[in-house]
Amino acid sequence: MSQPNNFVVDTRPLWILVLQRMKQPVLLMIGVGLYVAVRTLLVATDLSPEGHRALAVFALCVFYWVFDVLPLMITSILAIILLPLTGVLPAKEAYALFGSEAVFFILGAFILAAAMMKSGLSGRLALVILSRFGHDPVALLRGIFILNATMSFFMSEHAVAAMTFPILVEITAALHLPASRANYGRSLFLAMAWGSTIGGVATLLGGARAPLALGILREVTGESYSFAEWAALNIPLTLSLSVAAWFILRTFFPIGTPDVSKAEQAVDEKLMKIGRMTLQERIIAVVMLGTIATWIFFGEHFGLANIALAAVVLLFALGAVEWRDVEGYVNWGLILMYGGAISLGSALHKSGAAEWLADHTISSWASGPVSVVLMITTAAVMLTEMMSNSAAVAILMPLSIAVAAQFDLDPKMMAPLVAVPAGLSFILPIGTPANAMAYSSGYLRVRDLILPGLLLHGIALVIFNCLVWFYWPLFGFKY
Repeated sequence: MSQPNNFVVDTRPLWILVLQRMKQPVLLMIGVGLYVAVRTLLVATDLSPEGHRALAVFALCVFYWVFDVLPLMITSILAIILLPLTGVLPAKEAYALFGSEAVFFILGAFILAAAMMKSGLSGRLALVILSRFGHDPVALLRGIFILNATMSFFMSEHAVAAMTFPILVEITAALHLPASRANYGRSLFLAMAWGSTIGGVATLLGGARAPLALGILREVTGESYSFAEWAALNIPLTLSLSVAAWFILRTFFPIGTPDVSKAEQAVDEKLMKIGRMTLQERIIAVVMLGTIATWIFFGEHFGLANIALAAVVLLFALGAVEWRDVEGYVNWGLILMYGGAISLGSALHKSGAAEWLADHTISSWASGPVSVVLMITTAAVMLTEMMSNSAAVAILMPLSIAVAAQFDLDPKMMAPLVAVPAGLSFILPIGTPANAMAYSSGYLRVRDLILPGLLLHGIALVIFNCLVWFYWPLFGFKY
């Protein structure tokens, strides 16, 4: 007997279906039209022909990044193709930037994080921490926030959120929290998302945008940061913003769940199930701790990328991981995106397009260094809610470095000035995978986050700008 066909009838109006099918081709053509317009219609006697072409490629890439016309990495590959074809950079130079130290540092960091997740070490750490905090509703919520923020110091915030999300699903299921009217459920998933995001800006391991900013900075200026220097610069922001986020969570989402004993039991059962720590986990833990210590104390001498790759080789040499264990966890597309973004930033700088663009945007609007810093940080925060934070960094870094020279600011400060605010996405799912996972839980709607998210954005900008002017000078930045 034949099985009935399973199919779904789309009842939406025909014009909506046609528009949906036509969206990408239309946006692709608009991007091409923008490229042609900049190449042919822009008249600037103070911009070289190479600068015109670099600016046209930049306009095309920005349009595709903002409107998500193509995947980020495909747009970056398109930039790599266009730069040599249009004569902005020699092909050898454009492709050589895929060998940037920043690209290999983040590759090593991805593999180390993958080893922690695949072995179960990261999940074990999460459960151990939660078992210590989960005795009452406030303590459990605080534990979720601290867990995600702290672990994002040492691995990608996206990976941390992905690791803790299924644990939270089990906790909310054990507590029988209704999705439609459970402030505690909203608080738990927001603690996951906000904790991951805030902790992710503290070190170079928390997200991809920091190594990308350093890659562009090194390529354009030859300067960079040590692991310890970056952490010392940004940990005060993480600590103060964590306090602010905690009070916002407690104010906007008051807890109404008196008993979390079932959640505590669920965590204890998962700990019992995974058993004792394996030899593989112990080896990975020792190597990871040694790697972080080496980054902190010898990062400038040996190089961050060299240390990361040496740790990866050591893990394989000790038999702690196999290639098939980690290759599925590494975001290869993001690495391609880095190479293209660094090449584009270098092309804008060398052709003079970045300086010209700075002259006609921020430099013409700003009245001094204070307004420059405020404009850049505000732009980074706004862009990261509308697109990938890596794309936001790729757009703002070349422009910011050019602006720094015009206002006698240290170009080195532009890397954290762009990368840190670009990592602070608190409202929309598109900003970061942590937000997207929180929304996928079913407990949160965008309207639940507009007011608290905007408030946290405002506090973040105030704290960050105060640190720039009153704390960063301790690290040698002169204004």
